[in-house]
Parts: sequence; C-alpha cells; structure tokens
Amino acid sequence: MDRRNRLRFVTLGPAGTNHDLVTRRYLAFHGLSHAEVFLIDDFFEGLAMMNGGQADFMVQVAVHPDCADTVSRAHFDYGIRIIDTFISPSRDLAILTRAEVARPRTLALQPATRGYADISAWPEHVPVSSIMRIAEGLLEGRYDSGLTTLEFAERHPGRFRVDAAIGTVDDPWLVFGSERVSTGGLVAWLESPASRQFG
Repeated sequence: MDRRNRLRFVTLGPAGTNHDLVTRRYLAFHGLSHAEVFLIDDFFEGLAMMNGGQADFMVQVAVHPDCADTVSRAHFDYGIRIIDTFISPSRDLAILTRAEVARPRTLALQPATRGYADISAWPEHVPVSSIMRIAEGLLEGRYDSGLTTLEFAERHPGRFRVDAAIGTVDDPWLVFGSERVSTGGLVAWLESPASRQFG
C-alpha cells in the first residue's frame, strides 16, 4: 500500500506501554497490518495531530486521568468523535522495588493505577505519565518502587524484587476518529458477550 494511504494511529508512548500493546492488538484484530502507530506524550497532542491531518485515529484507555478532558476537547474543540470501544487486558502488572532498597519510601505510579494495590506502606507517591516511564525511572534510581510491568523485573534479573503481584486488568478502551458513527441512537453490539449474560 502507498505510504500516503496508510492509516495512522496515535496512542500514548513510550514503546512498551499498555497503550502501545493494546493499540497493536486492536490493529491485528482488524487485520490492519498496513497501519502505522505513532507514540505521543499526551492525548491533547494526539488530538492536534488528528486535527492537522498527521493522524487518522487515536486509541486511549477510558480509565486514563485525562480521558474526560480528551473526550470533551475532541468533541467541542475539534469535532473528533469516539468511533469504537473495546475491552482488552493489560500487561501483567506488579509493584517492583529496587533490590538494594530495604525500606522503600517512594512509589511511582500512573495515577489511573492508584487503586490497583494497597500502597499505604509507601509514604511518598510520585505520579508518572506511564508505566514504562516508571520502569525507566526505577532503572535510573529515581524511585525506590514503582507500579509497572512484571515483565520488566523478568528482563532485569536480580535488579528488582516483586513487592506485590497485581496481574492483568480488563480495561475499557476508546477509539477516536473524524467520522461520527452515532446517528443519535445507541451504538452497540447485539451479539456481544455481555448480551449472552443477559439470557
């Protein structure tokens, strides 16, 4: 396919975030092997890229702290709409602590994950934009502990201990696009797994 005709999706970076993983899962589900993924630092940058023609779609987890503002700015400032929703599990998550720290004080976490575990043992909570930025900060020694991917500890044997294994979370996700899919009524999937639970 001609590069100019490729679909361009934006989502939250850096590489390795749940946003990166789940966006690529979504593209694979739809068979969009030709689509490109651009990683951004915040969703308002993504909206501006869509508005300026540098991106076609954006994927955001609905529990992200900026989600409500993203939806309202998309709609009212840019005329960008939510065109799809889906559910996807996250990576396996854990609270990791640097091996040399006996009594951790600082815990880095993405604000949306605050309720995922009991964090009362850490007196100082440091908000960080993504779980991969937390992983980078742990490697650099900026935090004693961080809520990030379990895989990160496995990739760096001996560097971290697992203070709390969290597992995966089934998150709701939003896809933003320029063409409205709702014509004033409900947009839903009648044969969805949920509908089977209704009997």
